[in-house]
Amino acid sequence: MRELVLDKQCVHCFTYDGEHIVVDGNSGAVHLLDEPAYQVVQRILAEPDIQATEQVQALVWDEPEQAEAAEEILELAAQGLLFSPDLAAAPPLPETVVKALCLNVAHDCNMRCTYCFAETGHFGGRRELMSLETARQAVEFLIAASKHRRHCEIDFFGGEPLLNWEVVKETVAYAREREKETGKEFRFTITTNGIGLTREIMDFINDNMYNVVLSIDGRKEVNDRMRRTVSGKGSTYDLIVPKYQEMRRLRGDKSYYVRGTFTAYNLDFAADVAHLNDLGFDQISVEPVVTQAGEPYALSEEHLSKILAEYEQLAQLYLERRERGRGFNFFHFNVELKKGPCLYKRLSGCGAGFEYLAVSPAGDLYPCHQFVGQDEFKVGTVWDGLINSQLSASFKESHVLSKQVCRGCWAKYYCSGGCHANNLFHAGSFTEPYQLTCAMEKKRLECAFFIQARAASD
Repeated sequence: MRELVLDKQCVHCFTYDGEHIVVDGNSGAVHLLDEPAYQVVQRILAEPDIQATEQVQALVWDEPEQAEAAEEILELAAQGLLFSPDLAAAPPLPETVVKALCLNVAHDCNMRCTYCFAETGHFGGRRELMSLETARQAVEFLIAASKHRRHCEIDFFGGEPLLNWEVVKETVAYAREREKETGKEFRFTITTNGIGLTREIMDFINDNMYNVVLSIDGRKEVNDRMRRTVSGKGSTYDLIVPKYQEMRRLRGDKSYYVRGTFTAYNLDFAADVAHLNDLGFDQISVEPVVTQAGEPYALSEEHLSKILAEYEQLAQLYLERRERGRGFNFFHFNVELKKGPCLYKRLSGCGAGFEYLAVSPAGDLYPCHQFVGQDEFKVGTVWDGLINSQLSASFKESHVLSKQVCRGCWAKYYCSGGCHANNLFHAGSFTEPYQLTCAMEKKRLECAFFIQARAASD
């Protein structure tokens, strides 16, 4: 075996509920090890003098099984799957095309959620709806900007998109006609608060939308504390739960998610996931609130230990319910290990600003929905195309290897450096990750790896 220098900086070990797991951050490989092999990895990491495979071979192991395990670890290193070297530099980034648009068809909402990042739907501007002319031009922009790419996506968003339902329907019809003329294939999704759902709308969504995201935070008291009606009276939970259950029944095996937000008020959010599952939903996402520091419901460092413990509790709930035949998918635990994204996608993440853009009702283009309404982040219009190419390029170049703190992180090729908006608004820079979300993402990854390890060992 040829001698290799061991890069130990990005190797992460953890044990949870009897499973020994090692992650090699530079290759993205995840290993489920037995006790002797795990001890070998820990010993290599703990001894600073061990820098190369030759030095591992020279060690005197206490047990024969450890010597055998050491050979297995060295073989993984030789395959580039453990203690692997980091890239000297980022590979040349390929030419990119716009693949998806977030169509903000309504800058208005029929709810007044306390934590709304869109300022109750108007994104800091006036309340308005997108015209059909603008929506059709957005389709034309996507057809042109996607160039050679055949598959394109349009996400109907707001505010509340059902407030502009006729434009949603007509946009889908227009895109379907343009598919026949251009050879493109459109995939549609919609995010709704559910207030305006009717059987007719449900049927249209189920016939035309690849995915639907249904907003609800969990238990009634949790949901109604933050997700309020315009009048502030009445229960949004009582209004939407029967509609969501009907949508779930009609949807069959098509994609959907019930999507919640947890705040400082419900750090026990595993109970909200359990509640949503009890209501009959098996595709669930609960996300940490995004807001300015100082709000009473904002998450902070003082909440972190409780949040991380809650993710572990959620992983146990996930396994327990799966064993009882009541399994569910939790969005952040769905990590593909065998056929994960290519290196380019691992570097760049969501593609905001160059592959994915948001469109305001007026037709202005922004890097993503979290930047809509902020003039300094306007990158063009659906009529004129991408004008601010420099800003778009800065998003593309802000990949994980351009973030110095990320280069030595074991999770870098799974989180891709985190959300650009969160990094900018909380840490002040695209290239400076927001540490609170970093810690949460690492714990979610550990839980996801543990779940897959447990499945492999069952």
